[in-house]
Amino acid sequence: MIARYTRAEMGRIWSDANKYQCWLTVEIAASQALAKFGLVPQSAADAIRDRGAFTVDRINEIEAEVRHDVIAFTTTVAEHIDAQPHSLEKASRWLHYGLTSTDVVDTAQSLQLKEASAIIRAGIVALSDTLKKRAIEFKHTPIIGRTHGIHAEPTTFGLKLLLWYSEMQRNLTRFDAAAEDLRVGKLSGAVGTFGHLKPEHEEAICAELGLRPVAVATQVVQRDRHAAYVATLAVLASTLDKIATEVRHLQRTEVREAEEFFSEKQKGSSAMPHKRNPITSEQISGLARVVRANAQVAFENIALWHERDISHSSAERVILPDSTILVDYLLAKTENLIDKLLVYPARMLKNLESTGGLIFSGQLLLDLAESGMSREDAYRLVQSHAMNSWKNDLTFREEIAKVPEITARLSPEKLARAFDYKRQLSNVDAIFSRVLG
Repeated sequence: MIARYTRAEMGRIWSDANKYQCWLTVEIAASQALAKFGLVPQSAADAIRDRGAFTVDRINEIEAEVRHDVIAFTTTVAEHIDAQPHSLEKASRWLHYGLTSTDVVDTAQSLQLKEASAIIRAGIVALSDTLKKRAIEFKHTPIIGRTHGIHAEPTTFGLKLLLWYSEMQRNLTRFDAAAEDLRVGKLSGAVGTFGHLKPEHEEAICAELGLRPVAVATQVVQRDRHAAYVATLAVLASTLDKIATEVRHLQRTEVREAEEFFSEKQKGSSAMPHKRNPITSEQISGLARVVRANAQVAFENIALWHERDISHSSAERVILPDSTILVDYLLAKTENLIDKLLVYPARMLKNLESTGGLIFSGQLLLDLAESGMSREDAYRLVQSHAMNSWKNDLTFREEIAKVPEITARLSPEKLARAFDYKRQLSNVDAIFSRVLG
């Protein structure tokens, strides 16, 4: 991922230096565990632990010749292990003992994903906290609800935020499950049969690394796990896109109920000085598309030839770093967007009232039905006056008060109550209690 969208800590996780360090961590854990079983001399395991090292440049230099990254890595580490002067024993011969390349690569990748997942989880929690805070802040702030982009009935801005908070809680649950499903290691050999080591060796190595051994594998950890993880990131990114899309709509000039924070020195257009564009929200929407596209690649990686091919490997070098880096970036961006969001309650109320009471047609229909009028007759009567008010730019509330069939059934007090948005918002506290307890 380009530097523009990479936050430092997440970028460090996917650096070559950290990748190789995770490989070395697996090699050290393997040699120490195997030493306890008597398969590797303890002195050699300790030499691997104490003297095992590498430089990325040296690995790259060797890989240019051998065209195999793991061999380039083990050769580099072996050079460091055996560099001890006057050492007669070549301790490096016990490095990578009983392992195949993917034992190290897949298990180390789980360590990287574990690190990345901790950062993403913290981002989900931070955004959730901000959504909850602002939902409570605007709990009873009325705003027009829209369906199909058209005014429907009143809601509150707090309920919009509460809905996003609730969705983020589901995202957290899904993410925890997907991350836990990938907290696995695999050290069962070239086709997963433990041809050179035993299951108990794998269990000991994984325990050393804080991972669980997969129950069964081929040469690789099966990629349904990775697909589920990237798909979960795609769902998460889609929630952020959903939030950003709503902000973009609310910021439109003719709506202007909320907008992104705009600093004093910020400029919206090179040609139009008046512009205040929702650039952060648009960026969130745009980058979410990349994460969703990466999920398709993860699905394609599930089907490999027989016990393994490497068609997934090259793709994962792109989609796993890019997806986690982008989601980390998008979570931080969205949290900042919501935290600093400029909200205009007066404009919300003005827009709510802009149709002259048309949005209360449903309540009026129910009140007429309750008074004894058939639903069909009530619907026909209310709709005819609603359409006339819409077409001729009349105030629906005033027009209704002139209709004898209505005034004969509803007193002025009942009519006023039909057009009271507070009546329709009387259960907001109950909804908040459902979500927040």
